[in-house]
Amino acid sequence: MAKEKYLPGNDPVMVSVCIVTYNHGKYIGECLDHILNQIRDFKIEILIHDDASTDNAQDVIRAYQKRYPELIRPILRVENQYSRGIHNISGAFNFPRATGKYIALTDGDDYWCNPYKLRTQVEYMESHPDCVFTFHSAKVVTENGEIANASLMRPYRDDRVVSPEELIDKSVGSPFASFMIRRSVVENLPDYYKNCPVGDRPLELMCAAAGQSYYFDEPMSVYRFSIHGSWTESQMTGDYIEKQHNYSKQMQEMYSAFDEATDHRFHDAVQRASDRTVFLSNVNIRDFKEIYKQENRPYLHELSRRDRFFISFEHIMPHIYRALQKAHHHE
Repeated sequence: MAKEKYLPGNDPVMVSVCIVTYNHGKYIGECLDHILNQIRDFKIEILIHDDASTDNAQDVIRAYQKRYPELIRPILRVENQYSRGIHNISGAFNFPRATGKYIALTDGDDYWCNPYKLRTQVEYMESHPDCVFTFHSAKVVTENGEIANASLMRPYRDDRVVSPEELIDKSVGSPFASFMIRRSVVENLPDYYKNCPVGDRPLELMCAAAGQSYYFDEPMSVYRFSIHGSWTESQMTGDYIEKQHNYSKQMQEMYSAFDEATDHRFHDAVQRASDRTVFLSNVNIRDFKEIYKQENRPYLHELSRRDRFFISFEHIMPHIYRALQKAHHHE
């Protein structure tokens, strides 16, 4: 296990590290080790919510809590809360008990790969009181540890201030494990956060409404892509087309509610972000009529050349594409 580096004493908590886990028994130890090995000169707390894992995740968490009882505060569920309709676990169970000035977020299957991550973000936010949100890029790996497409989690190409409009209307996702937010932003959670099927996007919108953001173009965390049991994988099961339509509809409703809540201050950016979500859902289900509509051209050109090639290949020669895909799966 890691040797935890922190200063004892009665200092207030600077950062509340909020972790959500479900069946992350293979990964949660590595996640915690990297948190405990952060080099810092301020106090942290680690708040974990395990959503009734059926693997050994809760045993691993108990072992770490036993070693660091003053630091690790878990909630270990016996009944899964997500299946009861509580989709944004962080907001429901971790944010209300956080005491830090800042909240850092991660899923239990991801981890931080830079020991100065927390300090880097805290120092910037302490010296820029108008900044409510910092985030960074991430390395992307598959379940077996192979490096995947890094551009999946690199929204910008340099360190810089990100305006509210840019944060709302961006074409590339940000790693959840990169988020550091002023706790004041999440003390009163809007309905559009609570009702959203994902937790990261509405948090970014809340931060956009609250002030400036800053992006570090350095991969200070590792994102595991489409691992077994992940939300992404769950979307692939059952009626995939129906799930994509439902997700797209829920996201449109979320953007609309945010637009109302902010008195339409960012309306154009919100509309583009909402339209992009619909477009990407249509890409996922290969609705070529929608993909190639004139008004969707800007979103199509945001995709990589590789993605555009394979979409075009499948569109023009679907039988050959599927035969090659089937042969590849049998290799």
